[in-house]
Amino acid sequence: MSERVVAPRHRGFLYVDAHPAGCRRVVEDMWQAVPAAAPAPEAERPVALIIGSSAGYGLAATVAGLRRAGIRGVAVCFEKEPTGRRTGTAGWYRTAATAELARQAGQAGQEMVFLNGDAFGDDLKERVATLIEERFGGRLHHLVYSVAAPRRTDPDTGATYSSVLKPVGGPHRTKTLLFEDGDVPVVREVEAAAAQGDDVEQTVNVMGGADWERWIAHLAGRGLLAEGFATVALTYIGSPLTAALYRQGTIGAAKAHLEATAGILHERLEKLVGGRAFTSVNGAAVTQSSTAIPGIALYTGLLRGVLGEGLVPPAAQLSALWDDLTGAAPLPVDGEGRVRLDTWELEEEVQAAVTRRWELATTESIAELADVDWFLGEVRRLYGFAVPGIDYDRPVETAVPWPGA
Repeated sequence: MSERVVAPRHRGFLYVDAHPAGCRRVVEDMWQAVPAAAPAPEAERPVALIIGSSAGYGLAATVAGLRRAGIRGVAVCFEKEPTGRRTGTAGWYRTAATAELARQAGQAGQEMVFLNGDAFGDDLKERVATLIEERFGGRLHHLVYSVAAPRRTDPDTGATYSSVLKPVGGPHRTKTLLFEDGDVPVVREVEAAAAQGDDVEQTVNVMGGADWERWIAHLAGRGLLAEGFATVALTYIGSPLTAALYRQGTIGAAKAHLEATAGILHERLEKLVGGRAFTSVNGAAVTQSSTAIPGIALYTGLLRGVLGEGLVPPAAQLSALWDDLTGAAPLPVDGEGRVRLDTWELEEEVQAAVTRRWELATTESIAELADVDWFLGEVRRLYGFAVPGIDYDRPVETAVPWPGA
């Protein structure tokens, strides 16, 4: 037994430990928020591969896929296990909770295999391919790609690339939201240095479509793609308020490459198996990745201040996406072939209201303009803290095993 009281120690938005019971409750709440589909015989349930399944929209894709679409198959992520000194990462505990909910519901049970490893490596690709071949009839129906990573090693060259978050063309100053003394909201202006040298190339090689394309090529090479196979990569565009650092910055270049890759893959898959490839543009959410981007915290808090409960959570967005993937309710696409799940965020009147609040935002006014309590609570819940119904003074078991271990 490794029970202990887990306290929310953190540096800014980055928490040192995660709370197992809180992480489990977060996943349980997400599960209950997804409308369940009617049970289907195992042979009729689609086989899916989720890459990046333990956090953010990838977690929502996994939960919604199990609950809404009744998927079986493989989920891949990269998390750290509990040690004597540290808890496991939040994604470790969320994965354990997702697997347990699937087992209890009897929808997927042991037919959803959770793998922990480097999704960029060919060894894991081969392991996944073998699982699909040996345990799932050798036919994959869907692949959801949702990967955010700081670095990637190219399996062909051995070169390691590192992603950076920088504007392109010159430095950029922006407002950002911080919390001092734990929960006091502060608005500050920060400057991000401009991309230099090969910063754009490095970031594209990590966060672009190269690895997504490699996954498809590997699985196709093994003859594992079912007729009508569909694959989607999750992406984000966001507001003009955050564009200089995001959509027009190094990350934006990677997102553009991801979208271009979708077009290339779509042509190949259409000829090969009558399949399709596309990107899904999701709306704003508080995630471990997004909190690292200057300005995003302020923007998201202001957006919530404008929309309130009208801010659409990831689970609802991904439920709609699974309906599209399975053909239950196809979604409209924009002129570039992207599914748009962010229209509620980018409506003209919504953006105008957020912009007005952005211009007025100061440390003195932020509590009136943004839903800072909601935002801070969402950040804490990413790590299993501030979850209603959890007794944080009570010792909790931290040595939670990996599903199937």
